Amino acid sequence: MRPIRFLLDRTEPLFRQGKPLGRLYPVYEVIDTFFYTPGEVAEGSCHVRDSIDFKRAMSVVLVALVPCVVMAMYNTGYQAHRAMTEMGITQVPGWRGAVLGAVAPWGVSGSLLGNLVHGALYFLPIYAVTMAVGLGWEILFAVLRKHEVNEGFFVTGLIFPLTLPASIPLWQVAVGISFGVVIAKEIFGGTGRNFLNPALAARAFLFFAYPAQISGDSVWVAVDGFSGATPLALAASGGLEAVAASTTWFSAMIGTIPGSMGETSAIACLIGAAVMLTAGIGSWRIMASMLGGAMAVATLMYVVGSPTNPAFSIPPHWHLALGGLAFGLVFMATDPVTAAMTGTGQVLYGLLIGAIVILVRVINPAFPEGTMLAILLGNVCAPLLDYYVVRANIRRRVLRHA
Repeated sequence: MRPIRFLLDRTEPLFRQGKPLGRLYPVYEVIDTFFYTPGEVAEGSCHVRDSIDFKRAMSVVLVALVPCVVMAMYNTGYQAHRAMTEMGITQVPGWRGAVLGAVAPWGVSGSLLGNLVHGALYFLPIYAVTMAVGLGWEILFAVLRKHEVNEGFFVTGLIFPLTLPASIPLWQVAVGISFGVVIAKEIFGGTGRNFLNPALAARAFLFFAYPAQISGDSVWVAVDGFSGATPLALAASGGLEAVAASTTWFSAMIGTIPGSMGETSAIACLIGAAVMLTAGIGSWRIMASMLGGAMAVATLMYVVGSPTNPAFSIPPHWHLALGGLAFGLVFMATDPVTAAMTGTGQVLYGLLIGAIVILVRVINPAFPEGTMLAILLGNVCAPLLDYYVVRANIRRRVLRHA
């Protein structure tokens, strides 16, 4: 690491104000603080001393996302290998086949290494485009506004690819993350001022702008010509019987089912939740209340039942294993910028999102997954919830001390 420190120290004077590269100081700063802690620290007794800061908090979230990333690559390759076996295809086409043949042996459903490599050949290009385009926008706004590049994008840049299908065109990835960074975040002032989760806003934009490439039975498995419904789609059309015929609850929890790359494994999400809660980063109130709201409404729907809507037959524990409920609960609903701030507000916020997720899944058969829009609705309502919670506290204090 010493050569990197030496190189950064030698080039730093070029980026100072008034120097040739002075306007590009945010570029230098983001590289320097990526490898090392900031050189400038607060001094004086008026400052609160703590071992955690925004950069460290974002680093914990990145670590918590690692199980989802690994599972995204493995399951993408696994689904592709399984589909190719069903279609009688013995060779992965194109440049991915050449790379896979050089790295991993071929198997009936793919070896462990083969699945990981095959899936990585889909995930990594999407991630690279997200980071290149999104970070480019972040740097541009930082240069124009003369402030530092915020580390929050590194989390957004990892969450966004995990919400996408493996077969999405890369140009749509660039368009989507551009919308999320510019429209949902930077025009409101950047990190800390946006009221919508940028990754979710980008995903919602792609869903409505390019529905053929972001939804439907043909997009969830990275094999041309293969069409297979996700378990949630099967639940909407055939209920528990159709879902149980395609997979087991244990497989759904592990994540070996079709779906968005990083959202299929509830187990990986729960591991991430344990990391965040142990580090004190994620809000346990939001996680617990969202899970409680979802399970309560799912139980009510299951008990009530419906002779015409098969989605009512899905038991509550199946809802946790299907779709993006677990991923949204851990990584998106808990976004500290767009979520509620007060303790009571966080509970109401989580309950609202959890209830809406199940209502959309069960009541609306044309749209089997409601997590994305439910969290965006929660983002919009969060300031209102906090406002009324604070007002209620003020009224109670006035009455108590009148």
